[in-house]
Amino acid sequence: MSQLRITQKKSVISEKQNQRDTLRTLGLKKIGQSVVREDRPEVLGMIRTVAHLVTVEEVD
Repeated sequence: MSQLRITQKKSVISEKQNQRDTLRTLGLKKIGQSVVREDRPEVLGMIRTVAHLVTVEEVD
């Protein structure tokens, strides 16, 4: 499976609690922090929830 690099680009201040929890579940705590996750349906759903807060790029 391919890998996705997820980078937090915006703050979670004034965002809904479920979006804050989703970022924490992905492993993101600070602006500019990146994590690498597998391209799985569960991860894609989490990315869709916080799409306005993160950038996503494919990593080989």
